[in-house]
Amino acid sequence: MRAHEAGALHAQGYGGPPHWLPWPTDVMELLPQLWPQTIGRDEHGRLTVGGLDVVSIAREFGTAAYVIDEEDFRARARAFRDEFAAPFAELGGVDVFYAGKAFLCAEVARWVADEGLCLDVCSGGELAVAQRAGFPAERIGLHGNNKSVTEIRQALEYGVGRIVVDSFEEIERIVAVATELGVRAPVMVRVTVGVEAHTHEFIATAHEDQKFGFSLAGGKAAEAVSRILAHGDRLELLGLHSHIGSQIFDTAGFEVSARRLIGLHAEVARLHGVHMPELDLGGGYGIAYTSEHTPMAPRELGEQMADLVRRELKAVGDGSPDTPVPRVSIEPGRAIVGPSTFTLYEVGTVKDVDLGEGVQRAYVSVDGGMSDNIRTALYDADYSCTLANRSSDEPPRLARVVGKHCESGDIVVMDEYLPNDIRAGDLIAVPGTGAYCRSMASQYNHTPRPPVLAVRDGRARVLVRRETVEDLLALDVG
Repeated sequence: MRAHEAGALHAQGYGGPPHWLPWPTDVMELLPQLWPQTIGRDEHGRLTVGGLDVVSIAREFGTAAYVIDEEDFRARARAFRDEFAAPFAELGGVDVFYAGKAFLCAEVARWVADEGLCLDVCSGGELAVAQRAGFPAERIGLHGNNKSVTEIRQALEYGVGRIVVDSFEEIERIVAVATELGVRAPVMVRVTVGVEAHTHEFIATAHEDQKFGFSLAGGKAAEAVSRILAHGDRLELLGLHSHIGSQIFDTAGFEVSARRLIGLHAEVARLHGVHMPELDLGGGYGIAYTSEHTPMAPRELGEQMADLVRRELKAVGDGSPDTPVPRVSIEPGRAIVGPSTFTLYEVGTVKDVDLGEGVQRAYVSVDGGMSDNIRTALYDADYSCTLANRSSDEPPRLARVVGKHCESGDIVVMDEYLPNDIRAGDLIAVPGTGAYCRSMASQYNHTPRPPVLAVRDGRARVLVRRETVEDLLALDVG
């Protein structure tokens, strides 16, 4: 983290650009790995997406706004579906679960259903969105480390395809609700496999000292399996689940995770005579937020994941002709919606700050900030950005894009080069904001949350409308 006890100006990252941010030869260049597939610039230098320029978008819908490229979203969903299906075909098959927590609204849920993906939800609210969209219940999985009785009942009444069990108390809750409803609940056991993902500590989720799952090393996972099997009249044990973290750029951690998970899968078969039909390896595949990041393509991921599953099944003796091979699930996380979306802001002020030793930085304030993108403050996340409403031949200048909130940590883009003539009234676009931005947005400083707009074939439409001051006041019963 860049936080420093002596104050922000002493922290890493202050005083100059980071090592991965080179001096640009063209400050207007759009790096393809950062942007949706239909992005471009018109003859005036205006950013375009889906055949529509952002000046027109801002004029009609205002700023700040999240802009999602529907064609890009659907293409990424299909890529994960198809590029994993081929290498897993000779195994037990594969399901791809879209992460509702990354971003979910009714229309996006319909896109996910259209493209043949499954949907992962983590709360009654996310499940309600899926229900409103008419998402097929059997393709929904419910997660969460503290599901309420109400949420469990909601899931079982809708008929979700799986509930991922996270605690012993939850086993008893599900049994009680299933008994009340007269149903048999399909469940998976979330296993803490003891793998440290190379990511931020707050989004690494499979090491031992954290809130999720049943520990493999401590025997808790095996005990959870036994308890579920003891309630076989009300619980259907589908399989095991693990998730080692998010923003992961290689499959090394998955190899260890798969080995341990498949080992437990085989142990359950030996001890209980039960061949669980499913195995969820999680995912959390990384995306490019800046030029520093090099994410793997779905085809490469699919091939490598299938290879490691095949090896581990062979190592434990599963996969023989007389042994059922589990159907694998993967969860790409942010990798579908993240790159499909950018946030469009308007510049309000530009302020030069002298950092000493001849270094200056332009503080570019926009009409949004940590209320619509908390990730920079929360995770120390890096982003990129570009001038979006016009062309510029001016040389680059080091800039920091900041928000309008009453916090010195209200930073949207920590370090970026923008044209020297950046000024009030310009539009700035920040790519890679589709995941965990609108879904984690707040009303800090009583700031209404931005809309989500979908663009396709030269037309923009509202998926989630802009919040208003009237919306804020409607909750204030005093």
